[in-house]
Amino acid sequence: MKILHTADWHLGRTLYGRKRNHEFEEFLFWLIETIESETIDCLLVAGDIFDTRTPSNFSQTQYYQFLSQVSNSCCRHIVVIAGNHDSPSFLDASKQILKSLNVHVVGGVTDDPVAEVVVLNDVDSEPELIVCAVPYLRDKDIRKVAPGETIDDKNKKLIDGVRDHYFRVGRVAERMQAEFLESSGKRVSIFGMGHLFTAGGQTVEGDGVRDLYVGDLAHVGPEVFPSSMDYLALGHLHVPQKVGGFDHIRYSGSPIPMGYGEASQTKQVVIIELLDEKLSILETVVPCFQLLVRIEGALDEILSSIAKLKLENSEAWLEIEYTGREVIPDLRIMIDEQIENSNLEVRRIKNRRFKDRIIDANAEDETLDELTPLDVFEKCLDSFEIPSEERSELKTTFQEVLYEIEQGDDLERGAEQ
Repeated sequence: MKILHTADWHLGRTLYGRKRNHEFEEFLFWLIETIESETIDCLLVAGDIFDTRTPSNFSQTQYYQFLSQVSNSCCRHIVVIAGNHDSPSFLDASKQILKSLNVHVVGGVTDDPVAEVVVLNDVDSEPELIVCAVPYLRDKDIRKVAPGETIDDKNKKLIDGVRDHYFRVGRVAERMQAEFLESSGKRVSIFGMGHLFTAGGQTVEGDGVRDLYVGDLAHVGPEVFPSSMDYLALGHLHVPQKVGGFDHIRYSGSPIPMGYGEASQTKQVVIIELLDEKLSILETVVPCFQLLVRIEGALDEILSSIAKLKLENSEAWLEIEYTGREVIPDLRIMIDEQIENSNLEVRRIKNRRFKDRIIDANAEDETLDELTPLDVFEKCLDSFEIPSEERSELKTTFQEVLYEIEQGDDLERGAEQ
């Protein structure tokens, strides 16, 4: 049996206001071709299918068309879990219809761990794989709030909650495995899925993950996962990586760079071949569908880099950071003139000389949508001249608030009530 592990598509994502629909189209087309050429039997999508909880009609169409095409291919099973960017209720709304296409969707956590265990059958209707499809675990799913608890208290509860949840789901899978072994004499492998942050995980600038978590908040170690899982397909971190050095616990990473911090990464999906209970793992490189180039330096360096890209007939999208000492008020005009009659496109221009200045509504070099929430908060600290010894605690509190906001979905809570 061959299984393909992917995650963090973020359909509908934009880059400084620029839609990226063509990149997602090309990736999904490439993925279908890869499934066919590699004769993949099962596709695991470990969360963050969409970039927002209210995906556009276009993004929804991409998602459903892809599932329909894959279900008509050699791939016999698809398992999808929700990530923190996904709406559990939106994904679950179509799960019964999609099940007829052998697409198994687990959007939200339920009280019954059996609902998160999917048994996949072979062509003879015999069990061939047990999947513990655990979606993104929100704070309210795994922890009860207590008055006066500290961040350390909260963190311990979160980690314990994740461990307990995986233990309960794992126990269901282990019982099924034992039953199948007794009835058929065949050991059926257990695969896990999850969407979370593991301790020591690599993040990059602009991936939307780094600023959300503070310290070790909600960072779990590999020991929280049941040892019975032969492979664990994770999503959430965009950098492809192993967890704790374990070859069988992996993040596939995002298939396209979500920002310029990921532009130099080699993107991949993971193909796992399961043969006689032995795993063979192959990292398969995803092509680059839209070149992103970051240019940094003084004015002459920037103009020289642009000229070189023009000679190469590049179609790159550029992020430019001017670090020279001279103030250049018409920097944007000069760069626009330089890229004229080319296929280059400038997505952002940043002037480091203004980095420490508080946001000015009339500033042309830096706008609110170019800054992360943490950037804005740090600028406020600068503006009010907060002493450095007080900043650590304030930033910790602010990041905790960001984390709390991320857990909430007011629309979904209202619908549930």
